[in-house]
Amino acid sequence: MDQGIVGSIFTVIVFVSFIGIVWWAFSSRNKQKFDEAANLPFADEDKEKSKED
Repeated sequence: MDQGIVGSIFTVIVFVSFIGIVWWAFSSRNKQKFDEAANLPFADEDKEKSKED
């Protein structure tokens, strides 16, 4: 195998991995988990406000 074939195989592997990650990130199964993770910084604010009161 020469350098061109190895480079092509590597490019295909990286492209397939990228498509897999994009598919996983935008999958509807993961939406609830990602929404909960996105709201974690705001959960700390609620705890701090209750301590102040």
